[in-house]
Amino acid sequence: MENQLIIEEIKKLKAERNAVILSHFYTRSEVQEVADFVGDSLSLCKAAVNSKADVIVFAGVHFMAESASIISPEKTVLLPVPDAGCPMADMVTAESLRDAKKKHPDAAVVCYVNSSAAVKAESDICCTSANAINVVNSIESREILFIPDKNLGAFVSLHTDKKIHLWPGFCHVHENISGEDIQELKELHPDAEFLAHPECRPEVLGFADRILSTSGIIKEAGSSGSTEFIIGTEKEIIRSLKRKYPDKKFYPASGKAFCYNMKKITLEAVLNSLRNNEFEIHVPEQIRVKARKTLDRMLEINGN
Repeated sequence: MENQLIIEEIKKLKAERNAVILSHFYTRSEVQEVADFVGDSLSLCKAAVNSKADVIVFAGVHFMAESASIISPEKTVLLPVPDAGCPMADMVTAESLRDAKKKHPDAAVVCYVNSSAAVKAESDICCTSANAINVVNSIESREILFIPDKNLGAFVSLHTDKKIHLWPGFCHVHENISGEDIQELKELHPDAEFLAHPECRPEVLGFADRILSTSGIIKEAGSSGSTEFIIGTEKEIIRSLKRKYPDKKFYPASGKAFCYNMKKITLEAVLNSLRNNEFEIHVPEQIRVKARKTLDRMLEINGN
């Protein structure tokens, strides 16, 4: 079926089912075009809370659909491709976190939203890359166990006087961006502003002009006086930036900054999800209630 026919069928089914499509910035551009809301983890959480739809089709990865289900249990939450996961989220389990909590009994657990519902349920508060610094500094505890992203945790540690224990997890997309990549691009484009995501390695962040969440990168590209940018995050965002700011130039930090899980979501998968009610995400109630508290606490913290 041609894309235009698929899009028309998606629109028809959305209206019939009172459905909304939420899409992450890293999904395919054609998927983003049929979405009702495109954003990063924080803004998608807020969109799920505010949605009046009966059905949420989450064009993203598993933990994102889980978060929507945690926040909106009265809604049907669908993940078009059930094995669209997050390798970083898989780097911490509820069991391994419980063991770490025993080793650091005085530490508050700050859990990056890129994690499973079971891990969120074992945590004190969630955060995203947009509000991680504010979240950590809002906690009374002087000691923090930050999971699972060591790079985001290391970045946060530079902006707080709290003692932070880092978990050895990472995002393979941002880990694939190297300092050598940035040095080469800086030489090729000396006037370009380097905007980096805090999931990048510390040595990469050392080159950055600004360190921002995905939505923060998009905002900065629009408000900055610069006309050239090196973009240190998943390369799909380059297409969005070029469409949004056609008079500016954008260069991906690395061709290897590619999230294969996000790319599993296709227009056909979204259509099948709406048509066949596939694949519904359920979070056990005892886990959902605990995880909800960590997400609610996060949503109370401002972040840009």
